[in-house]
Amino acid sequence: MTTFTEMIVTIATAIVGLAIVSVLVSRKAQTPAVIQASGSAFSNALAVAESPVTGASYNINLSYPGTDFTGSFGMA
Repeated sequence: MTTFTEMIVTIATAIVGLAIVSVLVSRKAQTPAVIQASGSAFSNALAVAESPVTGASYNINLSYPGTDFTGSFGMA
């Protein structure tokens, strides 16, 4: 790459990085809700993957935090 291309890529990367930071810290951004939703999605996927091994009948819970632990790991 030439020096000019490297400068353009650096500036573009800085602009994208600044945009990401501004969205994360914005008052209108719902960052905690997004983090909770991703955590809930991960826990649902993990529980569904474990259900054949543990014998638990797991109903996917779309609310945060998931509370349906019917039959898993000795829970009643």
